[in-house]
Amino acid sequence: MALILSIRIADPVFVENIRLGYFDQLITSKAPTDNNIYTVNIDEDTITKYGQYPFPRDVYAKIIQDLYSRNAGLVVFNVLLSEDDRFGKDKVLADTLSRFPVVLPNTPENKNKNTPRKPSTAVIGAEHSHVITQYAGILANVPVLENRAVGTGTIHTEEEIDNVVRRMPLVIAVDGVVYPSLAMEALRVAAGDSTTQIKLNENGVEKMRIPKFGPIATDNKGRVWIDWSQKSKSVSAVNLPKDFQGAVVIVGVAATGLGNPVPTPIKGTWPQDVQASVLGTMFNGVTIQRPDYADGLEIIAIVVAGLILLFLTRWVYVGLASIIIICSGVVVGGQYLFSSHLFLFDATAILGGTILVALHAYGVKFVSEFLQKQAIKKQFAGYCSPEVVRLLQVNPDLIKKGVKKDVSVMFSDLRGFTPIGEYFDKPGNGGPEGLAKYMNGYMDAITIPIIDANGMVLKYVGDASMHIHGAPLDDDKHAHTIVRVGLEMLDRVDAFTKEKEAQGLPPAAMGWGCNTGYGYIGEMGSTARHGYDILGDMVSTAARLEARCKAYGVLCIIGAETYNRTKDDFFYLLLDNLQPKGKTVADLIYTVLRTRGEDYTRDKIAHDVMHDLYRQKQFDEAAAMCKKLKGNFGGQMDKYYKMWVERCEFMKQQDLGDNWNGEFVAHEK
Repeated sequence: MALILSIRIADPVFVENIRLGYFDQLITSKAPTDNNIYTVNIDEDTITKYGQYPFPRDVYAKIIQDLYSRNAGLVVFNVLLSEDDRFGKDKVLADTLSRFPVVLPNTPENKNKNTPRKPSTAVIGAEHSHVITQYAGILANVPVLENRAVGTGTIHTEEEIDNVVRRMPLVIAVDGVVYPSLAMEALRVAAGDSTTQIKLNENGVEKMRIPKFGPIATDNKGRVWIDWSQKSKSVSAVNLPKDFQGAVVIVGVAATGLGNPVPTPIKGTWPQDVQASVLGTMFNGVTIQRPDYADGLEIIAIVVAGLILLFLTRWVYVGLASIIIICSGVVVGGQYLFSSHLFLFDATAILGGTILVALHAYGVKFVSEFLQKQAIKKQFAGYCSPEVVRLLQVNPDLIKKGVKKDVSVMFSDLRGFTPIGEYFDKPGNGGPEGLAKYMNGYMDAITIPIIDANGMVLKYVGDASMHIHGAPLDDDKHAHTIVRVGLEMLDRVDAFTKEKEAQGLPPAAMGWGCNTGYGYIGEMGSTARHGYDILGDMVSTAARLEARCKAYGVLCIIGAETYNRTKDDFFYLLLDNLQPKGKTVADLIYTVLRTRGEDYTRDKIAHDVMHDLYRQKQFDEAAAMCKKLKGNFGGQMDKYYKMWVERCEFMKQQDLGDNWNGEFVAHEK
């Protein structure tokens, strides 16, 4: 926005050209106004009739007499006669000028030629005439004609930066003397007044008026914007209407190769038609204005519109709606100000500034979101499914905003890494590259079920992993999902182990622990390094459960809340009433078995009876029951029963109170 403002304030050529083109569109869109003004053209037909141009001046006299015979109100003869007639007919034309009122042109030049008649201007503040357009001299008509005319005015156009005529100066100054333009002089004569009154101050023209006509509004340099909707009737000098009905008639050259069209917003226009438009503009009191404060107001509007957009584009659709509203308002407002008040306000600067600010804001937003999506893709592509990645790219807030959410979390760990590492340390067994390939295969085995179930791997730490279900994507059955995924992970690792053993490589095994509950989820870490993570008591409990798998001799341990939500979905066995290290209360923990079509119902009843005996402090009976249960459940619990026999022996040594209900306090993680 600062760049746009600086460009608008500097107002380079291309900005001004755009602004002037917009003003042209406004002015030329006005409905046409017909005026009682004729332009009579000395065209090819006229040359065909009267011969070589310039004509003998008695021909001009005939044309003027013919115009008045057809009831012309005033003739403005827009042909400069600054040299004596080579045919010697100046006296004939002078006699005609004495009998008929004719306004003649003169033109400003670098020096005087002939003596211009005394201008009809009455000026207050003539010492300030240097503010209006200055020239060194006047090229006047030959004296015999200059002094017989009813009035003379300068023919002078002032092009804009693109060489197009849009404004006409009604006065110029030569050596402190103020001269009226041809159109201004014609209006004075038509009004029957003797003077054009002008008041100047240090800023230029303050007021201008013809007493019998009224005030004429100009800018400080005495210029008026030409209303190109003012229409006159155009005829050939040899094909005149029978009755001009008192019209002002402007005669000018329009023959190809003789006259030079003036570039205007409507097209190349003959000088007499330009004068007719200026005269019509003043006749009808059309005051097209470009107020002095317009530039400042437009700059303020750019600032206000830009700030509004910079604030609102943070909401995509609100910003887009605001762009449409602001741009539409600017366009409609600019047209309204012109159609109602004839004020020229530059909507293009505000419109262009607004659009560029909006494009930049949304461009930055697009690039920022694209980079953010790429970062999300890079961060999560290997940790969750493509569907989850796409959803995170669409809605980064799923990970950016921290929330407290009900989820299920799992920690897993590779069992027996030491013999695997020792194998690859031996010469000829692949070394670090072989170990890396082995571990990558293992990680693929445990990760594929997670990703397939739309879970998210939060981290890999060496041969361990941590993942969650229920975030960032919602999963109403995340507790069920995490147990199912855990069983699939065990199956995948079994398949991986068989493949590696067939290759003569050491087997892999894993253990995992999971828990369910509320955790704090979001991007966490330092400013330099951060990632998506979860914190909470249920998380630390899950980590401790996984760490106890080896101690209990099982492949997985499930927390009580996960069990409570899924107890009818899987085959669970109670493991213990455990108080993990660092916690103050105990809770039941379970393991889940892969039944593979076997019916373990009777074995489960016996297992539960064993735990009832344990809680009743009948440790010998419980240990005996464990020995009987070995080999049941397809041998999946044999290590557990061996550990539990040792537990029973240990508990026999303890002084247990009457309110003991089977809890065990762990003194290590």
